[in-house]
Amino acid sequence: MTGQKAQLLPGTSAKAIAVAAQLLRQGQLVVFPTDTVYGVGVVAFDVAAVEKLFMAKQRPFHKGIPILLADPADLDKVAWDIPPVAHAYIAQYWPGPLTLVVPRRPGLPGNLAPNDTIAVRVPDCDIARAIIRQAGGAVAATSANLSEQPPAQTAVAGMASLGTVAAAVVDGGPSRGGAASTVVDCTVSPPQILRTGPITAHELLTAVNLSL
Repeated sequence: MTGQKAQLLPGTSAKAIAVAAQLLRQGQLVVFPTDTVYGVGVVAFDVAAVEKLFMAKQRPFHKGIPILLADPADLDKVAWDIPPVAHAYIAQYWPGPLTLVVPRRPGLPGNLAPNDTIAVRVPDCDIARAIIRQAGGAVAATSANLSEQPPAQTAVAGMASLGTVAAAVVDGGPSRGGAASTVVDCTVSPPQILRTGPITAHELLTAVNLSL
């Protein structure tokens, strides 16, 4: 925890994006906009940083941390043995507000999730993807708020919740989506919707010709 006020960085500045990515690579927490709500993240491969993220969020350790990717091609960095249904969803909905639960790649920090799966997505937000790309392609991120509080939808709200524990808050304006992503477990057949969101169950089922 920094104990100091986070830097407020403009999301329109390439220099600010580079600073945010550098802070992530240094093991710091950064708040940034996505296409759904504001997120707070750390580099996904940094065990100590992931632990800091849990503590900053006051998040129970049994609740896994999703991973945001810069590009669909980065999926191989964090997952393997991807089910065909996941590839179908990726082709149609990434970048976008769809989180997929898939088998996690061995070697990822054990504290990211309590089992052998990982939740991943590529946000449809240029600022987020630029930061993630410069930070190495994969950032463990969750909504920018303390656990059980409403997700931050502005940089100001993110600063209010996490401004003393994050190193920086990147301001990209109000979040476009306002609601967390849809989450689908692709490790079971048929896929199971774990959280409803912007993409409906009907859309997901028809996308891959499934029926309940």
